[in-house]
Amino acid sequence: MAMAEDISTPSGKNTGTENFPVGSILIRPDLRNHVHVYYRWARMADDIVDNPTLLPEDKIRRLDLMEEVLLDPTRQDVPVAVAMRESLKATKLDPVNCTDLLIAFRLDATKLRYDDWADLMHYCRYSASPVGRYLLTLHGEAPSSLPPSDALCNALQVINHLQDCALDYREMNRVYVPDDHLGAEGIDVTALDAPKSSPALRRVLDRLLDETEELMQTARRLPGEVRDLRMRCEAAVIVRLADKLIDLLRRHDPLAMRVKLKKPAIALATLQGIGRAVLQGGPSRNSGIK
Repeated sequence: MAMAEDISTPSGKNTGTENFPVGSILIRPDLRNHVHVYYRWARMADDIVDNPTLLPEDKIRRLDLMEEVLLDPTRQDVPVAVAMRESLKATKLDPVNCTDLLIAFRLDATKLRYDDWADLMHYCRYSASPVGRYLLTLHGEAPSSLPPSDALCNALQVINHLQDCALDYREMNRVYVPDDHLGAEGIDVTALDAPKSSPALRRVLDRLLDETEELMQTARRLPGEVRDLRMRCEAAVIVRLADKLIDLLRRHDPLAMRVKLKKPAIALATLQGIGRAVLQGGPSRNSGIK
């Protein structure tokens, strides 16, 4: 048996520092701990690839080790991976939504630029979509819920990239704003290092927000596809938060400030989302809060 190896590089981030609710009180109590285990899995991988002291090959090695332990029932040497493996066993879920995340994190370790929107969406297919797919599969939701979930998760990922576009470039030289979007306005990634957005960069950001809004047109169908009332409320709240953040990013400059929702706006979005979820209902009205 391999000895335990500490491959974690804690960033100090946790569920309370995220943009959107993680394992919130809306999640069914019997499933909430599994959601937190999945979050710790993703958090560990994210912290590894964002660590500026690690070389890309060391980041990849650590991510590979996470996957090896996850998939090998005899391995105990990465506790976070062991916990994830035991959670998957208890819930009878396939590990695909864990291993898919690692594909994206391996990209983060080595890929610093994205050619176009399709290239970015390919990344989001692995960095964001698996999160929603895991939650919906955990709740036993129907396959029809997956396309709007993918759209919502991918939209959330782009929103997060836009919030952090300057920080990602300055601290990690990692840019998710597509090269062709920048080139169309006659600028390059160095525009992200300015104290505020130029008119050209503002047009790039607005174009990305327009493309994100197209994702949201599909994403807004998600609550109506979810049977479990708690999960439906969670989805509706996240949809509402995403809409508000898109509006906020249109009105404020992410280079000049950290664009985020304040607590009153989050509370209002939560109430609005729950209200809409309850009134709208899902594909079946037989499921309630357990």
